[in-house]
Amino acid sequence: MKKIGSDDLAGLSTQAQLSPRQRMNLNLHSDLADPVQRLAIAMEPGTYIRPHNHRQTWEILIPLQGRFVVLTFDDGGVVTERAVLGEGDCAVEIPVGGWHAVLSLDEGGVIFEVKRGPYAPFREEDFAAWSPAADDGAHGELMRWFRDAEVGERWSGCGGGCS
Repeated sequence: MKKIGSDDLAGLSTQAQLSPRQRMNLNLHSDLADPVQRLAIAMEPGTYIRPHNHRQTWEILIPLQGRFVVLTFDDGGVVTERAVLGEGDCAVEIPVGGWHAVLSLDEGGVIFEVKRGPYAPFREEDFAAWSPAADDGAHGELMRWFRDAEVGERWSGCGGGCS
């Protein structure tokens, strides 16, 4: 039996706080080729999850501690759905190919993710062209926008295209 306890969550959060990316994961799957990927991800409020999609799989997100804004987008970057996990919403499923982003609202936040494997690293085309790359300073502005973005709104910080 595999378990994740409160000590595991605390340790994972500490590792995320010390990480330059401000996140760290704990895999329950034993191999990256596993047909079902299951992992707890500690995410600090400063971590940037660039809007992306998984062209071959759905994704389920469940908060273990803390609150998370989850946004879905159409191809042009308009918010189509908004959920706040850990504050009324208990879980979301992102459909295959759905553009989405996640923002951690709380220090020590940990989210549980389940998706079909095997693991596939992101390619540039998996990221929304209208969103800034992680090394682009505009990503901080986009993250601030995520916090309050509502259905029907579009972020305009990159004027329709980022590099």
